[in-house]
Amino acid sequence: METWFRILQHLADGRFHSGEALAAEFGVSRAAIWKQLQRIRELPGIDVQAITGRGYRLSRPLELHEADALVAAMQPANRDRLSLLQVLPSVDSTNAYLCRGDHSAASGVACLTEWQQSGRGRRGRSWQAGFGRNLALSLAWRFDLPLSAMSGFSLAAGVAVARALSRAGVEGHGLKWPNDIHLDGRKLAGLLIEAAGETAGPSRLVVGVGLNLSVDADQGAGIDQPWIDLVTAGHGNVGRNRLAGLILDELIDCCSRYQSEGLGGFAAEWQAYDLYAGQPVRLIQGETVISGQYLGLAGDGGLRLQTAAGEHVFQAGEVSLRAVSHR
Repeated sequence: METWFRILQHLADGRFHSGEALAAEFGVSRAAIWKQLQRIRELPGIDVQAITGRGYRLSRPLELHEADALVAAMQPANRDRLSLLQVLPSVDSTNAYLCRGDHSAASGVACLTEWQQSGRGRRGRSWQAGFGRNLALSLAWRFDLPLSAMSGFSLAAGVAVARALSRAGVEGHGLKWPNDIHLDGRKLAGLLIEAAGETAGPSRLVVGVGLNLSVDADQGAGIDQPWIDLVTAGHGNVGRNRLAGLILDELIDCCSRYQSEGLGGFAAEWQAYDLYAGQPVRLIQGETVISGQYLGLAGDGGLRLQTAAGEHVFQAGEVSLRAVSHR
């Protein structure tokens, strides 16, 4: 583990730590500590205060990820299904990390990071996150199913994240087709599913979750749609490690169930979390805008839309859904 991150772990409690004490702890000079603190100051959302005679501290404490705390929030059966849990100080993308190298054929592997440098969402959108303030995690899973059977998994994964939030005490959230998590009409979390495999199976999926816990105003300015974080919504007491553990717990359970139940095992619960059923919506398809009434899910997970020309079904990846009031 790099020295700068070990120093940050010491500062995460929000208390003052003298340069002398830090230098003794890490066996380096005070000048070396100062150099590492400059690197820490470059991290997005991190403010290191220096007070003569008292030392250094973070202006806001951090709850950095701890593997033991994450696993403690999971059910025993799902802990056993987790073959590897990696916590990284930073990475380009947790999904990309699990899609390459030694992880490309693994199952039950989870990756979390304090800072995702090149976070991605659906349709190539970027995802903003301050260091140690939000959630960025991915899970890789192997299914003994053909790729064609995996088309509904993204909706099932959305249910898993919605359930985890409910278990954490969050209320009023729900799903926007196909799997965005909304609260008060704004985006709280998003999922990115990447699939590979053989036509007849097996299939391997990586499901990534990005969730807004605490978004600073300057980071929020780069988000291209209405958004909300848990702190703004009054849920700032939700522990970061506990919530990450609950999400992993539900995702692992989702993967296990989807193998035998498919989308049918999640459809009723998805509809219970559906925030926009029956409402007027707009579908964005490239430069084309299609207006109508959103009727809910089709049997294959598609979106049913009633237009003046009749009912049509659209698939995820073809269109983006917008409620009429959210322009």
